[in-house]
Amino acid sequence: MNYKLLGKSGLRVSELCLGTMTFGEDWGWGASKDECERMLNAFVDAGGNFIDTANHYTNGTSEKIVGELLAGKRDEFVIATKYTLNGRPNDPNAGGNQRKSMVQAVNASLKRLNTDYIDLYWVHAWDGITPIDEVMRGLDDLIHAGKILYIGISDAPAWKVAQANTLAELRGWSQFVGLQIQYNLVERTSERDLLPMAHEFGISVTAWSPLAGGVLSGKYNTNDSNQYRFGDHNPRSKALLTERNLKIAEKLMAVAGEIGKTPSQVALRWLLQKGKNIIPIIGAKKASQIADNLGCLSFELSEVQMNELNEISKIELGFPHDFLNTPMVKQLVHGNNHSKLKL
Repeated sequence: MNYKLLGKSGLRVSELCLGTMTFGEDWGWGASKDECERMLNAFVDAGGNFIDTANHYTNGTSEKIVGELLAGKRDEFVIATKYTLNGRPNDPNAGGNQRKSMVQAVNASLKRLNTDYIDLYWVHAWDGITPIDEVMRGLDDLIHAGKILYIGISDAPAWKVAQANTLAELRGWSQFVGLQIQYNLVERTSERDLLPMAHEFGISVTAWSPLAGGVLSGKYNTNDSNQYRFGDHNPRSKALLTERNLKIAEKLMAVAGEIGKTPSQVALRWLLQKGKNIIPIIGAKKASQIADNLGCLSFELSEVQMNELNEISKIELGFPHDFLNTPMVKQLVHGNNHSKLKL
């Protein structure tokens, strides 16, 4: 495992992040504590130090298991957790981005994780109503209090993240160093604004659902695909079973077959090679699945293979991106020098 700096910080994190949404069986489909320990050990043995959880995952059990498994060696790891999701639906202040939700959540997470501080604290999802200065000042106060070290944001519009970091820079507050988004071969719409914004601001990107709910593992392209189409418990996976996505998985399987790797490994390798600031979040219910995912570190895709995967999964960037990239507009903006500009 190699290491990367997290955004514009000096924090070293592993190039893969271990997602722990499956830690605990409270939701009926997660992993037992013993299996979680085996998954964690496989990740750590490969050099991983970056662990991602959330206060809402398996009703808080995920954080408890992470805290128990890292007892006595907590300082060796970068622990990331989140706040925003409402665990008490009848209480309007039990969720959202506001200070009250933030303070309640961080104190509860610290207890469940059995730690004095959280390395990276994520805004789990933008709530659409809390003033951005309240969020950024509140997070900065938690940093000054020593409860958290760095901050990130997940599942938010690019313009809101840009507004937040610009405001924080102006006020001298801590800025987001991480952006967590859904990004994989079948879901590339973040390339329109989120990824360019993250690059411009020097923000690291952690990509959740890198295998698109299992679609990119190739299991839905097998002869037994009907049992998955109609018997799988995950509604997200069913929604992803489109003709386009199955063709992408088919190409992925072909590339994997050429180089003797699994489709999951190739899908993760594609992400690693899409940008130096991209960190895939790997998650599973079995240690064997984590071991397979870690195989993405042992090879590189060729330029031809990357181009094949890029081509079959490409999207339209839409307006204004496609418009601004037309030769006519480039000519109008840059004159006869547009082809000579190396940006």
